[in-house]
Amino acid sequence: MRFLLVEDSDELAAAVASRLAMDGHGVDRAGTLGEAKEFLATAPYDLILLDISLPDGDGRDFLARERAARHNTPVIMMTASASVSDRVSTLDQGADDYITKPFDFAELQARCRAVLRRHQGVADSRQHYAGFIFDALAANITIGDEVRELRARELRLLEILLSRPGQAYSKAHLIDRLFSFDEEISDNAIEVYVGRLRRKLEGSGARLETLRGVGYRLIPE
Repeated sequence: MRFLLVEDSDELAAAVASRLAMDGHGVDRAGTLGEAKEFLATAPYDLILLDISLPDGDGRDFLARERAARHNTPVIMMTASASVSDRVSTLDQGADDYITKPFDFAELQARCRAVLRRHQGVADSRQHYAGFIFDALAANITIGDEVRELRARELRLLEILLSRPGQAYSKAHLIDRLFSFDEEISDNAIEVYVGRLRRKLEGSGARLETLRGVGYRLIPE
């Protein structure tokens, strides 16, 4: 998935971005609300991690404006305040969740997964499709009695394709969803991950189809 991280502490932002990248997410970093606005005008995001205290304003005011404009990208607020009233007001203003600094990275990752599942209307981390079971939390697929592990970007690619089976996704769209702006991407990066995922799906009833000049889609055999 593609995340926007709005945090003015370079040290914390680098650590969070690095940890999320290990999960296969593309992460763009903004140090101010102004930069965040520019990023949001450029590309769609699956999740926003938003600090409250930023050099050019309050993250809660930014969130309120986003919700008033009917932008429904899920948002996790990052706050140093542990007061119940602050957390309640943050949720009432449209945040999907919050996490208190300092936080454990494993907790942040779990909250990201939970928010994304709720946003997609998925209560269970497992999805059944065309002869295989995909478990996003366990990072694997099960075909018959065989469990096959997925690497981070294989997992994220399958999440995208399974979000709308049968829909074709262009190479450019997949690059936008899987990588951040500052990552160096080889010309055949998407082809490499598609090939790996295709091999993992062998023996299931699903086919990862290449549509020449259009993109890729997941369909039943």
